[in-house]
Amino acid sequence: MDALYPRLLVTRFAECFRFYDAVLPQLLGAVRQKGDESGPYANWDVADQGVLVLFDRAAMAGVVGTAALPPTAPPAQDAAMLVSRVPDVDAALALCLAHGATLVAEATDRPDWGPELRTAHLRDPEGTLIELQSY
Repeated sequence: MDALYPRLLVTRFAECFRFYDAVLPQLLGAVRQKGDESGPYANWDVADQGVLVLFDRAAMAGVVGTAALPPTAPPAQDAAMLVSRVPDVDAALALCLAHGATLVAEATDRPDWGPELRTAHLRDPEGTLIELQSY
């Protein structure tokens, strides 16, 4: 199970894809599981554990309501987020909110992202974007 892994939200997807696709296999033994340089998503695993995901920044900004912000100048769209696969997105979201998280996007099914994928988006007390997901 992918407990916690970084997701880089990038504006230059194709360039970043080519970089990570070239270096991650040699640096970490990571294997690309999904995606290509056309985006908007790609992920690499080591021993069936997620180690890195690239996601198009504008696509995520549309989901979390920050599309009106500029991509780089503060306040800006998010450049990274933490993703945690959980057994129950709704229960995990409730737990996080009870401990001070701020809701960004309600729990919702996202069949266009993957079969049986359900996500919720929140921010920790410092403002770091977090995605809870189950599939």
